[in-house]
Amino acid sequence: MAPPADPFEITDDPVPPPDTPARRAIAPTAHLDGLNEEQRKAVMHEGGPLLVLAGAGTGKTRVLTTRIAHLLITGRTRPSQILAVTFTNKAAREMLDRVASLIGGAADGMWLGTFHAIGVRVLRRHAELVGLKSNFTILDTDDQTRLIKQLLQAENIDDKKWPARVLSHIIQRWKDRALTPDKVNADDAGEFANGKAVDIYRQYQARLSEVNAVDFGDLVMHCVSLWQQHPDVLAQYHRRFRHILVDEYQDTNVAQYLWLRLLAQGTEDVCCVGDDDQSIYGWRGAEVGNILRFEKDFPNATIVRLERNYRSTPHILAAASHLISHNEGSERPCGPSSRRASASRCAACGTATRKRARSARRSRRCSATSTP
Repeated sequence: MAPPADPFEITDDPVPPPDTPARRAIAPTAHLDGLNEEQRKAVMHEGGPLLVLAGAGTGKTRVLTTRIAHLLITGRTRPSQILAVTFTNKAAREMLDRVASLIGGAADGMWLGTFHAIGVRVLRRHAELVGLKSNFTILDTDDQTRLIKQLLQAENIDDKKWPARVLSHIIQRWKDRALTPDKVNADDAGEFANGKAVDIYRQYQARLSEVNAVDFGDLVMHCVSLWQQHPDVLAQYHRRFRHILVDEYQDTNVAQYLWLRLLAQGTEDVCCVGDDDQSIYGWRGAEVGNILRFEKDFPNATIVRLERNYRSTPHILAAASHLISHNEGSERPCGPSSRRASASRCAACGTATRKRARSARRSRRCSATSTP
């Protein structure tokens, strides 16, 4: 089932009328079918914060979507009182589809999307409080770099020595930590751009405000500033969102962590799902330590660990076991990982291998591009 044309459409009414249907499932327990014991425990949990620790293939996304459906089917809440956050638009669309299929209809009014998509929705409602108009534009990476280059040139700073793209990256890292120009200390600033990096950052933010624009880092950082400086606005979202769910919690950065903690002050029903063994967004400021602080942030938290892997089927495990045992007793391992296999097939298992001959032309090219 396709999601609504605009799942993030802004409405003036924060809560729908009481007669808005919140559940449409045919069978009241059908959504629980097929869940293992730990998954069911996470889905049906009541009474406080919940952290679900799960690796790839353990069904953590299924748990999150089924928990949303369970809240609606059991009548514990209305769609408009749920805030669900994920990391990609694709994941958000898939979650909307899954929830709709479980409850038998679209969950109209639910806020489900990425941190940035929800940030856009919040800022368009309160743009004037952060120095913007509601029709602000969002700059892409090239636009950011072009603007910073103009600011560097205006300060007579050599763009070849101090590239605008590098400074753009530095500024985005500051925003990932929710550091506005006045919060960046001397150690963070360093000597980039002859020590003028923070001043360029300040000018950059001022220019964005002048042209009524933001970049992606602002979509989260401005929300944090908005809620910190305007408690009355934060209170509006506390009254609205009674249930907060976050996917891939290990990939949150500092700004996203603060964003969530501010919202979570309004409810005890916070459910975060993540893998404490990995983070794929470390390159953009992800702090895996956020997931390790969950119990400190929420002292009464319940921890559920999903350990059954549904992607590693018996056939895959058997094949992996065979390759490991074969490679341990062979000088040249079989399979595609062998780059210089001399035989066309592995003598032990018959697995086809590939010869990788280097032509004279490739050898010359490699020699020409190699460094001493």
